[in-house]
Amino acid sequence: MEQSGDRYRKRSEEERRERTRVQLKIVLEALEDVGVAIEGDDPADWLYLYRRRRILVRDADLQRVLDALDGRGDVDASLVNGVTRVVVETDDEIPEVLDQLDRRLGPGVATPDHVLYVSRTGRSLCPATEPLEPPDTTPLPAVNTVTTDGAGAFVSVVDTGWYADAAASPLSPWLAGVTGDPEVINPADIHPYGGHGTFIAGVVRCQAPSAEVRVEGFLPRGGAAYESDMVVQLCEALALGPDVISLSAGASTRGDRPLLSFEVFWSNFLSQVGGTVLVAAAGNDDTRAPFWPAAFPWAIGVGAIDAEGRRAAYSNFGSWVDVYALGDDHVNAFPVGDYFAHEPPFDTLPLDERRRSFRGIAQWSGTSFATPLVAGLIAARMSRSGVSARLAAEELLGEARANAIRGVGPVL
Repeated sequence: MEQSGDRYRKRSEEERRERTRVQLKIVLEALEDVGVAIEGDDPADWLYLYRRRRILVRDADLQRVLDALDGRGDVDASLVNGVTRVVVETDDEIPEVLDQLDRRLGPGVATPDHVLYVSRTGRSLCPATEPLEPPDTTPLPAVNTVTTDGAGAFVSVVDTGWYADAAASPLSPWLAGVTGDPEVINPADIHPYGGHGTFIAGVVRCQAPSAEVRVEGFLPRGGAAYESDMVVQLCEALALGPDVISLSAGASTRGDRPLLSFEVFWSNFLSQVGGTVLVAAAGNDDTRAPFWPAAFPWAIGVGAIDAEGRRAAYSNFGSWVDVYALGDDHVNAFPVGDYFAHEPPFDTLPLDERRRSFRGIAQWSGTSFATPLVAGLIAARMSRSGVSARLAAEELLGEARANAIRGVGPVL
């Protein structure tokens, strides 16, 4: 059976662009009012995704933004302390409105309500592959034999939700005790990104068998959510007191600028909890352009390497990526049922040939899965060293820098 990393490297440019169009269609069907900022006429050349008729503004700038909108804007929702969503009544698309506000108030005072996604619907994907059926001879993942690793640590997985049957499966005993928001799975037709959060929880638990893990179901619809909804839900997750937040989602943004709501989340919330860390996927676009929130200096941005220690062909890179970890061909828990491949080159095959039947285990690749590996290592280090997640992360990043690979970067 072909390996996912090899399959990715063999794709033609046109195949990758067609995959982009398919992924974009999934997001557009999953969320209402998605706008697409496109460079040119081909949807494969989109720049960022946003919510139509909505912008985000810091509370401190709210009145001058409303004044600059000349009666076209009003408060839509006060999200969390520090950021407000504004509805704009205009025939102009949001990028045009923001261009006007930039000229009057300065760049970045108002920003789109970006779409965050576990799938990169641009030049490549996160996950980098659709889930694969592992060959029967594929061994189950190695579980840390120090069974107390992770004891006392709490990891919050912010993702698609939790497939509870995995905790009772004899194929994935490492998930016993994991909790979370239920993800509705149709075993006759597992939806795109179904089981993503459960798979990630399994990667965490393999590194930290005794960690408390909860999967938050914040990305249930096509693996996508609006930035304004995400920041509210992140604050709710933070209120539960996690040591580590594992987030395998993110966004490309207007002008590559930071996500405004996440800046507020850091300054008003996360920075006030001294020991908690956010570990975020660097994305799978094979570019050094920033992917947010992984690119924030206060987040731990995780890129992917393959089994030989090379940067994975899909992984983003650059000075903003803090560490690289294995992203290729992870094997872990997955819902039982049938999944129908929907991306090229499989999308043109007859339905029966697109079917992949899963018995509770899948093989998957992407920075989505390098991220929980690092989150689990932090949780395991916490219990061994007796330190906070932030200090454990600093120790691990120090080791990663000492083990840096030329042409790649710090590696765990």
